Amino acid sequence: MSDGKEHDSGSVEPGDTSKRVGMEVIRERGVDPEELREKLVDAIGAEFTTYYYYTNLRMHLAGEEDYKEITEDARLEDRAHFELVVPRVYELEGSLPNDIREFADRASCPDAEVPTPMDDDGGFDTEDLEVEDILEVLLEAERCAIRTWSEICDMTRGADPRTYDMAQRILNEEIDHEAWFIELLSKERDDEINPAGHFARGEPGDAPYSTNNRFNDSA
Repeated sequence: MSDGKEHDSGSVEPGDTSKRVGMEVIRERGVDPEELREKLVDAIGAEFTTYYYYTNLRMHLAGEEDYKEITEDARLEDRAHFELVVPRVYELEGSLPNDIREFADRASCPDAEVPTPMDDDGGFDTEDLEVEDILEVLLEAERCAIRTWSEICDMTRGADPRTYDMAQRILNEEIDHEAWFIELLSKERDDEINPAGHFARGEPGDAPYSTNNRFNDSA
């Protein structure tokens, strides 16, 4: 049996399952893993609630099939972001809130609600609802996501390569989403051509940066 290898021991005692080397190494590099973990819960809370709210927003882009397709890409990719990061929360000795209401309240971004009140029958009052209003909600939701994941990238760069890799992959897609909605809103509201520089995904919600190899068709 060989002895004295450079990385054969550290601050976690052999056989100790109460601590994780994966947390201690990033702590040694200056990142508080508990603080990071809670920021990740807040960030994926926003991704999860955005997936829900984008369902409503997409539904109300009635007659705008091209807009609905782009919104569906962003919606499904936000779900992919949630799925990507959930295991990292548990690796950092965290968990998701048991109460979904608490989870939604913790989300790092505001609710991306349909920008019109509910009517007395429990539906939406769509009389004055304009496509541009929905596009603006979508745009601002993406901008909040960019700020959120940029903060996490800054926090983990050079110290936590695993979380940084996830965050920068998500950030790439959120920047795509912002560009899409700038293009659509510019044309719809201002009749200006403001190209995104790229088109919709090959398949809905393709998530080219953030989707890992799928274990099965439900992933």
